[in-house]
Amino acid sequence: MKCPNCSSKDIGKIGSHQFYCWSCFIELTVNGGRMSVFQVEKDGTLSSLDDLFCLEEAESLSQLQATS
Repeated sequence: MKCPNCSSKDIGKIGSHQFYCWSCFIELTVNGGRMSVFQVEKDGTLSSLDDLFCLEEAESLSQLQATS
């Protein structure tokens, strides 16, 4: 699987439905087949980036979760 933001394969699992890209520092969450993408801010809060990514990328992340 590649990161939908930077195309890196350096993705780590940080929770049962959460992943983290170590290259561009975004957090990915999968819930019910839907992917949400967040930028981690300096203070630790998350800012949604959902409006920047398409459905195809969400489906590839859902497949990763199913195999984990």
